[in-house]
Amino acid sequence: MARGQLRIYLGAAPGVGKTYAMLSEARRRAERGTDVVVGYVETHGRPRTAALLEGLETLPRARYAYRGAEFTELDVAAVIGRAPEVVLVDELAHTNAPGGRHGKRWRDVEDILDAGIHVISTVNIQHLESVNDVVEEITGVPQRETVPDEVVRRADQVELVDMAPEALRRRMAHGNVYTPEKVDAALSHYFRVGNLTALRELALLWLAGKVDEQLDRYRGEHGIGGTWEARERIVVALTGGPEGEALLRRATRIAARSKGADLLAVHVTRGDGLAGARPRDLARQREIVEGLGGTYHQVAGDDIPRALLDFAGAVNATQLVLGVSRRRRIAQLLRPGIGVTTTAMSGTIDVHMVTHDQARRGIVRPARDGGLSPGRRIAGFALAACGLPLLTAGLVQARPALALPSDILFFLAAVVGVALVGGMWPALLTAVTGFLLLNWFFTPPLHHFTVAEEENLVSLAVFVLVAVGVSLVVDRAARRSREAARLGAEAGVLSALAGNVLRGERALDVLLGRLRETFALTSVTLLERPAPATPDSHGDPSGWRIVATVGGRPCTSPGEGDTEIPVGDDLTLAIRGRPLPAGDRRVLEAFAVQAAGALRHRRLEAEAERARPLEAADRMRTALLNAVSHDLRTPLASAKAAVDSLATSSVAWTPSEREELLDTARQSLDRLDRLVANLLDMSRLQAGVLGMAAQPIALDEVVPRALDDLRPDLLDGGGEVSVRLAGDLPEVTADPALLERVLVNLIANAVRHSPPGAPVLITAGALRDRVELRIADRGPGVPAADRERIFLPFQRLDDRDNHTGVGLGLALARGLTEAMGGELVPEDTPGGGLTMIVALPVHHRASPAPDPNGPGMAGPDAGGPDGEGAP
Repeated sequence: MARGQLRIYLGAAPGVGKTYAMLSEARRRAERGTDVVVGYVETHGRPRTAALLEGLETLPRARYAYRGAEFTELDVAAVIGRAPEVVLVDELAHTNAPGGRHGKRWRDVEDILDAGIHVISTVNIQHLESVNDVVEEITGVPQRETVPDEVVRRADQVELVDMAPEALRRRMAHGNVYTPEKVDAALSHYFRVGNLTALRELALLWLAGKVDEQLDRYRGEHGIGGTWEARERIVVALTGGPEGEALLRRATRIAARSKGADLLAVHVTRGDGLAGARPRDLARQREIVEGLGGTYHQVAGDDIPRALLDFAGAVNATQLVLGVSRRRRIAQLLRPGIGVTTTAMSGTIDVHMVTHDQARRGIVRPARDGGLSPGRRIAGFALAACGLPLLTAGLVQARPALALPSDILFFLAAVVGVALVGGMWPALLTAVTGFLLLNWFFTPPLHHFTVAEEENLVSLAVFVLVAVGVSLVVDRAARRSREAARLGAEAGVLSALAGNVLRGERALDVLLGRLRETFALTSVTLLERPAPATPDSHGDPSGWRIVATVGGRPCTSPGEGDTEIPVGDDLTLAIRGRPLPAGDRRVLEAFAVQAAGALRHRRLEAEAERARPLEAADRMRTALLNAVSHDLRTPLASAKAAVDSLATSSVAWTPSEREELLDTARQSLDRLDRLVANLLDMSRLQAGVLGMAAQPIALDEVVPRALDDLRPDLLDGGGEVSVRLAGDLPEVTADPALLERVLVNLIANAVRHSPPGAPVLITAGALRDRVELRIADRGPGVPAADRERIFLPFQRLDDRDNHTGVGLGLALARGLTEAMGGELVPEDTPGGGLTMIVALPVHHRASPAPDPNGPGMAGPDAGGPDGEGAP
């Protein structure tokens, strides 16, 4: 039996219309005569979605009793027994109630597909496992229901149901997604424009990756090796030279003209010693690429044109950007450059040859491997093989006019020319061959390898000595040039190392990565050995531990690497990939020393990080003493003055005056009590010993108590508070006393900053598994850059009155809220002002058992209003 096909409607957020699109497709298929049934569809009370269900056959759901409640789920057996052509199964990531066939709905769908039935389903991007943590970081809402990416990637069709963030927010404001009481909280939290835009981008990028996979699979199955220009991908080849920035700018302009083009930079390193690039320039160019939104890649290969084209073909590139050759015209005539060779082999890939200042100046890169390049040596041998016969023939024709000394000078000139072109060995061959030719053709007796006159013998000997000397001088000069180039490369690497150690906490990883790139290695590992128990424990692999590593499989002991560089007795650098020549050891030792310095720097930073809390505690203690010296004394002095006045027997106080003095003393002592309580609670928070008794509590019980506590102090002084709490709010899990303290501090702060006639508004609403309590004022507000500062102790940011407290209210409110498992965040009040949002977890009286079929079982009631874990 053939397996059924799976079609999935993917959405960026709840409410974009996935279920509506699925039902529309079902109706179209039913009108064409396809046998379509509804296995499980949730309309969430949306009338337009419910209208599409009319006329479609709906299978009964399976019912399961769990902890005194009844849940309905997809009946897999009923679907397989009915055996329709197509079945609709909504909410692919849903977690089933205990008692069913599987714990996850996507496993039910797999059984249906195995039965040969086609399935149409829906899923939101936040439920894919690969992006689940990213979505939580963006929205602040954890998604407990997930589905493996592979399940969705295996789908035969994935269709994106897209909607602009503004359009989705309008749908919500019109009541087409959530019930009215949930709209305000949803719009101001999960369904913000920024959140929806980020989720939309995640969905588009994920779907683009699936499309790329499908295209690559199709090309592989059909043996298509050429480039398909489905999307522009521009690869720029970097040598690490100064022309790289010009190439990147040109490639960026090309990508900008091709809307949506991808920019990739690639550097090809050779497999023989130091890479030819200057690491500092290459690192800067890498930063430029990543800053432009492109990606940087590094590949190894001795055949640079072939390596470039292999990389371009692997990424399905359409254009390749290269710099024109920096070699002289003569060198280009003798051997085609990388650009010419790459262009000839490029096939369907467009190659852009970009000119630059270095090419116009004709800069020649120094040879990397030896005194002279192999091409120059071959040219020297060729010049000797062709030039000596021609020179001999010419001198034989001019024999009557030229004597032996003149012939020797011509041959000496030939030796010098060959030495300049090909170096020592071609010059030595030319000298020996010239000696033989002079002896045979120009030294009496002619055509014999003998010398009749002693003077001619001396001339020939001097000729050989001068020729050998010239060859040695030229070769030594070439070697010195090679050493200068190598030392220059080493100096560039070492100068880059000096700066890397000072760049922050990840300097060690950057350093090892630079070493790996410089020498084209497989992996680089820094190993450390704890203090050995015995003197001979150095060779024990278990005595080493990995401190840092980059690249592939790391070395677990120094002996596993191809090369090891010890740094002291207990630290060593092990590299894997290939043995490096001894000439590179100096640079390796410099890397190792710098790595050890980076490790020490990182550990010193860690120690400093551990010392920062102590420093912060000391600053807080000093600030506390300074604040207490004034703020504790003020209410204490007021209370003492009132009590002393009442105790004075020389004044006859009227009942109203006596009541006023008592009220002053009472208010001062209440303010002093709150201040001391705040100080004690902040001290407990800082020490991590705050006691908390979490229990279920209703907000409509806590808010009135907080207002009663504040009324004598603030509300009677002109402040106004308007409370609008929904009647069906669920209970929250919190400590009643601590929550009351939080609300007192927040409401007092809001009243203090609200202008007269602008009451503080307190609202609350349930959003998935949390209840959000909002305290909004109409004051001056707080700039976004300063919002975290207001939660620091002893801060009075732009307070109009610096004598009303020590600045602990908001700091304590956030600390207490987080201690209860909640969250306190500020945001702008529409129309001006600041809104404090206290988000607390909903109290669940019966928590489901863990899911035996997979992690993260949240129970059947863990989903949001649309059943897909919506916020």
